[in-house]
Amino acid sequence: MSKIVQRIFRANLVRKAVFLVVGVVSYPGLALFNRLRIKGAAHLKGLPKEKVLFVSNHQTYFADVITFFQIFCAIKWGKTDRLGLPYYLLNPFTRVNYVAAVETMKDNLLTRLFLLAGGITVKRTWRAEGKDVRRGLDPSDTRKIVRALERNWVITFPQGTTRPFAPGRKGTALIIKEVRPIVIPIVISGFWRAFNKKGLKLKKRNTRLSVEFKAPLKIDYEAPAEQIMDQIMDAIEQSRTYMLKGKHHRTESIN
Repeated sequence: MSKIVQRIFRANLVRKAVFLVVGVVSYPGLALFNRLRIKGAAHLKGLPKEKVLFVSNHQTYFADVITFFQIFCAIKWGKTDRLGLPYYLLNPFTRVNYVAAVETMKDNLLTRLFLLAGGITVKRTWRAEGKDVRRGLDPSDTRKIVRALERNWVITFPQGTTRPFAPGRKGTALIIKEVRPIVIPIVISGFWRAFNKKGLKLKKRNTRLSVEFKAPLKIDYEAPAEQIMDQIMDAIEQSRTYMLKGKHHRTESIN
């Protein structure tokens, strides 16, 4: 066995171990103390194992992406609209990465551990050290995401913040134009109510959590990045059109 194969094998074992630990710890808050509803799981059937980009709205730092990992693992074992018993964690789906801010992943030992589950750290475009910063796209960050997409699924939060209806970052659209992946929109709700901002502490029980996977977007990869970004923001229901639509969105914008 070559050194490269050995390194990949060891890395996969570490990732599976992290998935198991994080999955067992997070499962009660998703399926026992709260009620998780999964919609659109059929859109994940038959997807290739690479060049698939999931774009989602964002409500907590970690509970969102941990839930996606749980769902991907459950679907691998034939689940559809619920997690069921977490035996799927014994052989999890690990061909998935997620994009996260550098400062968030260096917060403590727990976040550093979760980084081993497939985190891709990037510098925030909009904020750094609690201050508003308008940085351009970092080429090294783009390369990391592109490399991950070429071999795995990737989860990203185009807004880069848990604040509802914040503008999306154009870098997401530029990566889509370059890699031309399958783009799956996700709309989540209830997580801000059930968990604290970091998503690592249960704040309220008996909350309905919802994760909806929508059909792959039909994207004109030759279109301007701004047009693609508008399409994404509308698909994840964070565009101006959705800003004042319904009591649920108005409540979230206030909180």
